[in-house]
Amino acid sequence: MTTPLSMIFTPFLFGLFQLPSMQEPPLIQVLAEEIDYSMENLSAEDGTAPYFLSYSVTDVASSVIQAKLGSLYADDESHSRVLDLDLRVGDYELDSSHPIRGRGGFGGRGGFAGFGGGSAIPIDDNPEAVRFALWQATGDAFENAYERYRQVKSNLKTMVDEENQADDFSREEPTNWFEEDVLLGFDREGWANRVRSVSQLAKSYPLIYSSSVSVVGTAENRYMASSEGSRLKTGRKLLRVVLSAGTRAEDGMDLEQAFIFSAASEDRLPSEEEMRNAFRSVLEQVMALREAPLVEPYTGPAILLNRASGVFFHEIFGHRIEGHRQKDVNEGQTFTNMVGEPILPDFLSVSDDPTLERFGDTDLRGFYRYDDEGVPAQRVELIKDGVLKTFLMSRSPLPGFDHSNGHGRREPGNSVVSRQGNLMVESTKSVAFEELRKMLIEECHSQGKPYGFLFEDISGGFTTTTRGGPQAFKVLPIIVRRIWADGRPDELVRGVDIVGTPLSCFSKIICTGDDPDVFNGTCGAESGWVPVTATSPSILVEEIEIEKRERSQERLPILPSPIPASAS
Repeated sequence: MTTPLSMIFTPFLFGLFQLPSMQEPPLIQVLAEEIDYSMENLSAEDGTAPYFLSYSVTDVASSVIQAKLGSLYADDESHSRVLDLDLRVGDYELDSSHPIRGRGGFGGRGGFAGFGGGSAIPIDDNPEAVRFALWQATGDAFENAYERYRQVKSNLKTMVDEENQADDFSREEPTNWFEEDVLLGFDREGWANRVRSVSQLAKSYPLIYSSSVSVVGTAENRYMASSEGSRLKTGRKLLRVVLSAGTRAEDGMDLEQAFIFSAASEDRLPSEEEMRNAFRSVLEQVMALREAPLVEPYTGPAILLNRASGVFFHEIFGHRIEGHRQKDVNEGQTFTNMVGEPILPDFLSVSDDPTLERFGDTDLRGFYRYDDEGVPAQRVELIKDGVLKTFLMSRSPLPGFDHSNGHGRREPGNSVVSRQGNLMVESTKSVAFEELRKMLIEECHSQGKPYGFLFEDISGGFTTTTRGGPQAFKVLPIIVRRIWADGRPDELVRGVDIVGTPLSCFSKIICTGDDPDVFNGTCGAESGWVPVTATSPSILVEEIEIEKRERSQERLPILPSPIPASAS
């Protein structure tokens, strides 16, 4: 899922020492005043009071325009605000966020209390209405945090000593930064005409059973204040044009394909001609897949094309390097005790750099200046020459890693945990793609395999990192070609998923291409769905395992499509 290399930038200094670009917004002033009031006056009968309080208000304006077969299906706009607060009882060493063993870990409100679980807040800046919403949410959060802090202390007395002795919350310098509002600037009528026009292409394909052309935009303005003194106003746009189509093969397998243009501003969205060409390619690929043969389970050499490789690294590495997983006793902790040890071939390095806005001419969805705890985004060198260096950190410390590196993230309404931003894979052992392909065929001969595979495109994937199940991954390819070792033409195939475990897969990487490219996506985990990017070159692996994909047993439609092939 991680979807997407280096540039000289010092985000921490940028956030601390450059002057803000505008005056403090009135909403932030209200948030700060209510924080001061609550910190001075909020306490339980025994004198217990919060030691930390932050408010984050996320203002989201969104727009969706969708067409199918030349007709408009949606033309919607919405506007909402979500309040997230983090209220902590105790102190930085031990507080109400501490996991209670026996109740699960870091995911959702069952793992934490006193923060997360966003609530609605007025979409205008009426001070009285805002103060009332803050008052209600803060009172509830304090009651929950106070009670849970008592449970935390009791739980520590009744359980064995914890493996992880790190503090619950890190001390960070307050930050102040204010940006202008970002606003959606769609020509709604123009885009409605465009998606209608492009979507008509599907009428020429009567065996295409589902298709859609849409433009989706979000303008997100975030206001944040904390009891430590942070004051932040940031804004970002996330825009996408999504072209999708699907059909069903004669054997009942559902087949889908999509192409997505991602952009950070309206002027960087594709032209109608670019959309037409991409949608036509999607339709043709789906129809080709319908005729492609099914593949049997296989273990052997393969190439993952650059974007597919990015998703691969996001799933098998990125999630396992998120800091909170290293201290949760329910997690597999694959790499927790491997800092300073080689975990990849020495020609590979991996970083996560959310300060990058673009790679080449491609906007990166994982870009942000400050994370959701108000910490400046930072480039983090995770692996250098194959050796593990550190983890992605929020304000939840680890032994030896006392501070955040700007990777605390969440979807509004969820609790913050450490997450990926822009995951970047770099190689010092790269060759042109044609040479990489020759190496694949040579590896097939060496292993006595009649063919290898080329994974051209991947829709996403998922991974299991907890101890309660197999700590494996599954990646979902959509365009796969069989590369015959005897020189026969490449063959499009279908019905396969990539499966495996991370440590074994890492040891099988032989070489990379010189062709890094970007996969932009949205990743779902404990703290909700967040935009991410993964950038990687193509990789050749000595051995990869594929298994058959689940398929529907439903029959094809009994009646033919009512739209004749000549309709468009």
